[in-house]
Amino acid sequence: MIPEINYWAVLVATISTMVVGSIWYTPKAFGTIWMKLAKVTPSGNAKDAAGPIIATLIVSFVTAWVLAGATWIAFEFTGGSFLAVAVVTGLVLWLGFTAARFVTHDAFEGRPVKLTLLNIVHELVTVLVMSVILGLWPPAIG
Repeated sequence: MIPEINYWAVLVATISTMVVGSIWYTPKAFGTIWMKLAKVTPSGNAKDAAGPIIATLIVSFVTAWVLAGATWIAFEFTGGSFLAVAVVTGLVLWLGFTAARFVTHDAFEGRPVKLTLLNIVHELVTVLVMSVILGLWPPAIG
């Protein structure tokens, strides 16, 4: 089975990750706490952010594309509401892959538990926003 994917929804979901990250990591939200816990010192040079932003866009597109495909497959299997299937699929994939991997890697790297929680909740919000976008804008269901 080849999943049907709405690539416009995937592109909007990709962009949404930048919006969520920009809000999440501002100093007024969690940026200051994150920098302290992660021991990150900004260089002050905007050019230094170009590489991470490009990498984020690429991996966010891959994440949105995989989530869209997994949602389609789950929807074909279960039926029902495409939005509900998208949200549940996003939650399950986040829990099984993102959250579980963060906990494992951060534990072995000795990162603070608060940093792990901050990052996995950020990823949860990101995946849920992507899931809602994909769920509200499904491919043509025939």
